[in-house]
Amino acid sequence: MNEDITLLNSEFLWLFLLIPVLIIWEIYTHKKRQAYLTLSSLDAFKTKTLRIYLRPVLFIFRIIALSFLILAISRPQTSEVSIRSKTNKGIDIVMAIDVSSSMLAQDLNPNRLSALKRVASEFIDDRISDRIGLVVYAGESYTLTPITSDKKIIQNSLSMIDYESLIDDGTAIGMGLATAVNRLKDSRAKSKVIILLTDGVNNSGFIDPKIASELASEYEIRTYTIGIGSNGMAKAPIGILPNGNFQYGMTKVEIDEKLLKSISEMTGGQYFRATDNEKLAEIYSEINKLEKTEIEEFKYTNYEEKFRPLVLVCLILIFLEFILRNTIFRSFI
Repeated sequence: MNEDITLLNSEFLWLFLLIPVLIIWEIYTHKKRQAYLTLSSLDAFKTKTLRIYLRPVLFIFRIIALSFLILAISRPQTSEVSIRSKTNKGIDIVMAIDVSSSMLAQDLNPNRLSALKRVASEFIDDRISDRIGLVVYAGESYTLTPITSDKKIIQNSLSMIDYESLIDDGTAIGMGLATAVNRLKDSRAKSKVIILLTDGVNNSGFIDPKIASELASEYEIRTYTIGIGSNGMAKAPIGILPNGNFQYGMTKVEIDEKLLKSISEMTGGQYFRATDNEKLAEIYSEINKLEKTEIEEFKYTNYEEKFRPLVLVCLILIFLEFILRNTIFRSFI
């Protein structure tokens, strides 16, 4: 909220040039307006009273009153600007996250899933005006959080994502995408977006990724696909030890980039490859820039006239000058 003072009729300020003219004129004509009496001696008239010294106050009152009058007719105003922002039908986003055991691979620090959760959390915080939902998938898929504008719920759900063999292991890309489409198909948002992340190839589920892509295209849901994993080999779970912990070993990174590119192209999105933490952060930042919510800004200006106090002061000074001229200084005028 901003506040400033402006003069609506500032051209009247030129009238201030009259004030020095009036002062010069008053000095020049002052003696001519005085009555003179010639006497042989002025000794009897040498006593001067205080009224004689205060007599110029009348002219000063008049000049000040004129100054306030000029300021008043210049129309000083206080303008107060209020800004309101309005978002019309923001973006609905569903993040489909692969939670298969391979997401525990340590080619990203500390592992792929933890790195993803950290970057996704920052992405969610940046989407102030949008609704977001979470879908997780491995050998199966399910909705973790329906689309909502409550960022606290989304962040809590995201923080709890972990691999605990709650669903069958594997990578059902088609089912993960189809579940995300199902969450968005009835949305009335201006734009509908899926961010699908995986680190493998489609090897589970009963829904073909191509069919799921066609559904997303039919419902005008733009899909950004992210392949996560370094090039070559990565330290990943290869078995389970007797104590229940994973046994890690070097395995080949396999990502069906052709499929992910096909999904993004069919739905009007883009495919990205995240080979390290920095690249993953850059990808989410890039998607954040591509999917901008249009925020309409309205400005309201309220004007308050400030000339009334100036007119009041002017009238008071004129009234005082009139009273003094016709009372205390009457014999001198």
